Amino acid sequence: MTAALIDQYFPELTEQQRAHYAALDELYRDWNAKINVISRKDIDNLYVKHVLHSLAIAKVLKFKPGAKVLDLGTGGGFPGIPLAIMFPETDFLLIDGTAKKIRVCNEVIAALGLTNCRARQQRAEELKKREFDFVVTRAVARMEKLAEWSMRLITPTQRHALPNGILALKGTDLTEEMAALPKSAYLEEYPIREMFQEEFFEEKAVIYLQY
Repeated sequence: MTAALIDQYFPELTEQQRAHYAALDELYRDWNAKINVISRKDIDNLYVKHVLHSLAIAKVLKFKPGAKVLDLGTGGGFPGIPLAIMFPETDFLLIDGTAKKIRVCNEVIAALGLTNCRARQQRAEELKKREFDFVVTRAVARMEKLAEWSMRLITPTQRHALPNGILALKGTDLTEEMAALPKSAYLEEYPIREMFQEEFFEEKAVIYLQY
């Protein structure tokens, strides 16, 4: 699978965005050989399992210029880096507790010349300011833990039609996780199979959580 897959679902991309997505394959193959941030069997499926999966969030919400987004537990840069390419006027902060993963993120960001995206070795518990419009994340923790870490960092100032909150890439069966959330929580599920036709997305969803 090549970067043409991204263009198939997002035909409005600029030439620069297309070039950035196309560059991800070589960059991640090179860095993955040095620092294993993507499983060896998944590197050949980078565009489906990592890039396109990340961009399911872009099908739910178009981040506005000037918005601030936190990618919590970014790993090798997902979903933050693909989203930063998609929304060049939105500010992305990528955090993870593992130094080698953050090194890969910063090397990829630098190679692409992204000016709206930065990565730091940091845990969510260490952040104090309520400055983010949205927190995005992929397979990091159960929803109640994500809420505990994230909701206190989300600004009350609204600039999107969708109220500020968490956008998490998860599986579709969240009955148990939903039961652990406070009654004031509002949760909405967006099945990714309705956005992308690849079999990988059959039981995956974007979960929106807001208090």
